[in-house]
Order: sequence, then C-alpha cells, then structure tokens
Amino acid sequence: MELSDRDLAFLADHQAAAMVTVAPDGIPKTARVGVALVDGRLWSSGTQDRVRTARLRQDPRCTVFVFSDSYRWLTLETTVTILEGPDVPDLSVRLFRAMQGRPTGPLSWFGGELDEAAFRQQMVTEGRLVYEFTVHRSYGTG
Repeated sequence: MELSDRDLAFLADHQAAAMVTVAPDGIPKTARVGVALVDGRLWSSGTQDRVRTARLRQDPRCTVFVFSDSYRWLTLETTVTILEGPDVPDLSVRLFRAMQGRPTGPLSWFGGELDEAAFRQQMVTEGRLVYEFTVHRSYGTG
C-alpha cells in the first residue's frame, strides 16, 4: 500500500518508534528504535546479532508504532526485508543522515562525531544492517 500524504508528513517529522516483532511462542516483543524515510522507504537500523533480527528472519511480520511528544501516533502493520551485505555502510550513511537531518558533514554516534569513513567502518565493526518496512496498513492520530 502507499502511505497517505498525512502519514508521510508524520513520518518525516517523527523518528521515535517501537518495533513489535513476534517471538516463536507467539508473544509480541517490543524494542524502541529510530525510523526514517529514505527515498520514500521506511528504514531502521539493527545488527546481525540482535534478537529482533533473528525473530524477523523466522517471521518478517512487524508492527511499527511511531509516536510524538504530543500524544500523536501512527501504527504501521508491515513486513520487513533485511538489507545486508557490502552496501550496508552506504545505506546506513543515508539512513542516519536522514534521521539526523545532516545532509553533509560528520554523523553523531553514541555521543561522538564520526566522519563518513569512520562511520562506515563503525557500521561494519558493529555488524549493522537495515530493516526496510513494507507497509500493509496504517492507522493512528498522526
């Protein structure tokens, strides 16, 4: 499904989210994440060794709950494609530039600043990947 202009506007202004995946026993599991639109696609960052990555490899269904400080929210029922491989450092630069609103220059990382080369290397060191969400349904007050 295509997101409405209202949904896209909300996502452009809000990156705070919760990602809800399904454990093998059927229990929903929640993790706080950041999200951003990159070329019209909703992305988030993860790592190879995260539990949610393992769950998504078993069952790609995921609900994303994006929220604001003013009690506005948007829920997205999605399936996730895990983007991994040699392109991930470049994809991560694009994602974090969108999240941080920094089209150029250094990127913030855990209280510090990294130039692009150091940032890319950090993505490799951490085993980063990108979650790409395909939205099937959206609803909320956003």
